[in-house]
Amino acid sequence: MKILVAQADEPSREMLKATLSKWQHEVIAAPDGARAWQELHGQSVPRLAILDGTMAGMDGLQICRELRRRADQAYIYVLLTLEADQQPRIVEAVTAGADDCLLKPLNEDELMVHLRVGKRLLELQEELRRAHEAIGYQTTHDPLTGLWNRAAVLDALVRELARVQRERTPVGIILAELDNLRSINETFGHLAGDAVLRGAARRVRALVRPYDTVGRYGGEEYLVIVPGCDAHNAQSQAERIRTALAGETMDLSEWGKFAAPNDSKILVTLSLGVAAGAQVKTAEPMLRAAEAALGRARQAGQNRTEVAADAEIR
Repeated sequence: MKILVAQADEPSREMLKATLSKWQHEVIAAPDGARAWQELHGQSVPRLAILDGTMAGMDGLQICRELRRRADQAYIYVLLTLEADQQPRIVEAVTAGADDCLLKPLNEDELMVHLRVGKRLLELQEELRRAHEAIGYQTTHDPLTGLWNRAAVLDALVRELARVQRERTPVGIILAELDNLRSINETFGHLAGDAVLRGAARRVRALVRPYDTVGRYGGEEYLVIVPGCDAHNAQSQAERIRTALAGETMDLSEWGKFAAPNDSKILVTLSLGVAAGAQVKTAEPMLRAAEAALGRARQAGQNRTEVAADAEIR
């Protein structure tokens, strides 16, 4: 673990540096508060700091107060060292934001105990952070395809429409539906159908621009938000996705038993409905228009793109 040691007196600083290095920690030593504060603003900030409460200039208590004001930064565990006659300042130190205190002269055994407590708390905090991120991912992403789920992609569309109103730039949406997924499920099984959904999602996501948004809109439908695209450009984007997907077979051999190797390689196609505009204020008219255009693409034989007329987006 990387640890910052900021002690005004050199003997304490060297003792901590030697002891922590012996315990296989990476140590950054600072002789004063100004240097310590500088280290806490670097590229790779230590997660634990042992600060002197009596440094000239910016002491450990001041550093603690400043650190606790930075709510957007990763938490830094602060162990404050005080002189033996400064025990009454422990309450002040904790109020300032210190996590723990040690009285000088420093004892190696006490240091190990306090250090283990700090390390364990940081590990628990990291576990909580990962759990929070996992929960956040689960609430916004579709578990099968890994795309944004319906609620999240619709929220993204609402935000994009708000930006359109501010900047008066167009936005397009592409509603893409896998053709014949029911037939694939009935012929090859639902595991194969799930594989098709995942594979198509990966291909669509790889084909869009970095700032486009892709989500799972329904059972076999994907919604793609293409900022800055009028109807013509959105149609071009949709056609690029359609032709790329239709130009390569998908191998389902891992997901079922087939009489011959080539039987597992199937062609997967999309029908797509496009809607775009710069005057749309809410998502519902665009979605209705895209759904109607998608319906026309299905009726016209699938594996094609249809575009909603401006009059439909009302």
